[in-house]
Amino acid sequence: MKEEKIITPANGYLMLFIFLATFIGSIVAIILTENLFFIFTIFLAIVIAFGFIMVQPNNSRVLLLFGKYIGTINKNGFYWVIPFYTKKKISLRASNFDSERLKVNDKLGNPVMISTILVWRVQDTYKAAFDVDNYENFVRVQTDAAVRKLASMYPYDNFADEGHVEDITLRSSVNEVSEALEKEIHERLSIAGIEVLEARIGYLAYAQEIANAMLKRQQATAIVAARHKIVEGAVSMVEMALEELGKKDIVDLDDERKAAMVSNLMVILCGDKDASPVLNTGTLNQ
Repeated sequence: MKEEKIITPANGYLMLFIFLATFIGSIVAIILTENLFFIFTIFLAIVIAFGFIMVQPNNSRVLLLFGKYIGTINKNGFYWVIPFYTKKKISLRASNFDSERLKVNDKLGNPVMISTILVWRVQDTYKAAFDVDNYENFVRVQTDAAVRKLASMYPYDNFADEGHVEDITLRSSVNEVSEALEKEIHERLSIAGIEVLEARIGYLAYAQEIANAMLKRQQATAIVAARHKIVEGAVSMVEMALEELGKKDIVDLDDERKAAMVSNLMVILCGDKDASPVLNTGTLNQ
């Protein structure tokens, strides 16, 4: 037997009526007839009582008879099975697993702290019960292994000074990373009959020893990008100013005066602080 077998045992209420009738009837018969034979029927009724089993919603019972797999009950209700069956309870409910924060290296070798949130449930009770030693511990170990592998496949983030730029990163590509993580965990847990409902990154950050350095690096990258935008806008404004002055023939500037004007405008437009103008009350040449 290499696959799950769903069975429906005898009705528990019918067997409960038989048990009560046998047990109570045997006691009454002993009192009235004093026949010790009915002690055997009382013992038989007690044995029958060990066969009652109750299956709650989204739960199952795996039945074994002297080490042989008989089948699985996955429908809730009150049943009766052979008293010699071993009944192993396996929950079919969805479960959450929040992994510990692991320190791993991303694709660029930077140490990062990462954890995952996994939603899973048992899909095949035979595999969960017999193909792995402990399916709950198997889920924890394999999830941690999948997270370590995933983190090594992508960089934490892209920087302008890197020699190459990745399309997918751990920080920005949330959906793509989650899909890859879910696929990786599903492949690992399929051997245990586990269905992966959802897998997402729960925590992601640089490791403590490089967190401050990476924060400064991100700030520097943002400052450079902002400066680039400012300079680009300033050049456009200077170009527009020179063009308007030339069109309206307000003043005739030679190359030296144009260079001085461009220099002053660039300082004003690109400076961190407000400019303090110096008014020239003399001639243009002074």
